[in-house]
Amino acid sequence: MGELEGRRALITGAGRGMGRAHALKMAQHGAEIVVQDIDRELAHQTVALVEKAGGTARAMVGDVSEIADLKAKVAAAGAIDILVNNAGIDRPGTIEEIDEAGFDAMFAIHVKGAFFATQAVVPGMKARRWGKIVNVSSIWGMTGFTSHSHYCAAKAALLGLTKAWAKELAPWNINVNALAPGGVWTEMELAQRGPEGIREAEARVPLGRWSQPEEQSESVLFLVTDRSSFITGQCISANGGSTIVGI
Repeated sequence: MGELEGRRALITGAGRGMGRAHALKMAQHGAEIVVQDIDRELAHQTVALVEKAGGTARAMVGDVSEIADLKAKVAAAGAIDILVNNAGIDRPGTIEEIDEAGFDAMFAIHVKGAFFATQAVVPGMKARRWGKIVNVSSIWGMTGFTSHSHYCAAKAALLGLTKAWAKELAPWNINVNALAPGGVWTEMELAQRGPEGIREAEARVPLGRWSQPEEQSESVLFLVTDRSSFITGQCISANGGSTIVGI
């Protein structure tokens, strides 16, 4: 039996990139996967990949910032033992360029979506006295970065939620931690930077490269299994040493 046999995991933004990698990794270890994504086709592609690998999955299509819809769909998914708040966007802009709609969208998806997805699953976790919640932040939520201030602020907010929830939920044996990836080869980053832009950024990383999504999933797996039973309120930043040099 896998370490996650009998557990049901909800991963937001799991249609591609890191979210898809997290889904496949947890399914490999026995979890039943709920693949949430705003893109129906991508969500069902991830479900198909999980099933092809011998796992069990279902799709949950919707926008995490639409709270009433999110809550209804989480309730319909059944008991959630593991929640990975992974859904996110990244829309660059200087201080002068970011408008109110762009600012609100950044916080609605990263922060509000994570908050209310968590609110929806916590009662069941409390009743079963077991739960694992992982908030996917970013190295930029720790260090900041130019022309992405609203993104950095939203990711930093997830770190604050992680600490507060860890304290509040500890009496029910619910672990809450964060992952703050450095550079990752994902479709979103490729669309923004292109391969050459990523390779230029890789040159500044002490380990000389960005990670693959599957490498980030190893940290998530650690945080959602009993391997991390005595760890809560912490942040793992898998970044190849980038914080050492202040990237």
